[in-house]
Amino acid sequence: MILVTGGAGYIGSHVVRDLADRGYSVLVIDNLTTGHIEAVDKRAIFIQGDVGDPKLLERIFKTYSIQAVMHFAASCLVGESVVNPLKYYQNNVVETVRLLQKMNEYHIKHFIFSSTCATYGIPNQSTIHEKLPTNPINPYGKSKLMVETMLNSNSDSDDLNYIALRYFNVAGAYHSGEIGEDHDPETHLIPNILRHLQGKSPYIEIFGDDYATPDGTCIRDYIHVTDLSAGHILALEYLLKNQGQKTAEIFNLGNERGVSVLEMINLCEQVAGAKANVKIQPRRKGDPPQLVASSQKIRGVLGWAPRYDIKSTIETAWNWHQKHPNGYN
Repeated sequence: MILVTGGAGYIGSHVVRDLADRGYSVLVIDNLTTGHIEAVDKRAIFIQGDVGDPKLLERIFKTYSIQAVMHFAASCLVGESVVNPLKYYQNNVVETVRLLQKMNEYHIKHFIFSSTCATYGIPNQSTIHEKLPTNPINPYGKSKLMVETMLNSNSDSDDLNYIALRYFNVAGAYHSGEIGEDHDPETHLIPNILRHLQGKSPYIEIFGDDYATPDGTCIRDYIHVTDLSAGHILALEYLLKNQGQKTAEIFNLGNERGVSVLEMINLCEQVAGAKANVKIQPRRKGDPPQLVASSQKIRGVLGWAPRYDIKSTIETAWNWHQKHPNGYN
């Protein structure tokens, strides 16, 4: 059985569905603070609770035979992490410590970690590979890097085999439109543009149009959530297949193609058949002009390759928003 923490969230719910499709038995733990019970695949066992609750973890590991843990449960808003850093160190670091302690106690050796490109901070080059120095500039990125450091130490001390996946900008929805992206507040660009094009906001904001990029707006790398999920499945199968060898790996997950904010608005307009009202705002502190992943390492080691281009990614997101104009509610 595979334990998926945060399996009611945006990314976790897609991974749970893909695991179930591949015949895995799945156990989900989620406290539903930001996740949605409606997003959890009915084939999975669901337990509501905190991933850092030692009594709950004891009951789970005693009751179920867990092969591996996929850890998505975390707070993930950069701005909030600056205002309330202790929340992020508690939810992202302390609770992960408790999870790892219980895994050590029950000799569970396979761990897949949901990390982030925020661990790189503001790199001095536009294309980012895993060997670049890490220098996170906010508590969110710092908390994820702390967990990566803990995993490395725990790998040495307790023979933990792990893969940490550093995401770039995750977008899109399940192809059927059954599950998708529903955050409150919503901070991601694509859903905010699409919600605006549905008439749910008066304008879409662009934070800075004077960057050293072709159209003056920031460039980012977007990856479809299903392609991201496929990376997790490959990582899991790699760990299970190579149980006799020590694994402590970090992989980027991105499309290797940058899209500017203005380009993204234009693409969303094409998909939705509507015109956006754009409002230019001052730059936000700490926004790099361009962040694009190198995913050559995961392609070479795990054989991963994305299936969705940016326009088809937007189309799946638009399908979700059309079917769920008020999200899961």
